[in-house]
Amino acid sequence: MPKMKTNRAAAKRFKVTAKGGIKSANAYTSHRFHGKTKKQRRNLRGTRMMNETTIKTYRALLQK
Repeated sequence: MPKMKTNRAAAKRFKVTAKGGIKSANAYTSHRFHGKTKKQRRNLRGTRMMNETTIKTYRALLQK
């Protein structure tokens, strides 16, 4: 049986941490900032850890 291929779109967007968590960039950061407060914009910078309910799905895409 051939090896499972990693989903390349997911691999470019998500990283698996040493403990097995998945981190990703925040959504809502590309445009329309005039409708967001400075606090919202500040908190959207950087990365976040993925929710436990969706980790199982994305781990299958990343093959880890």
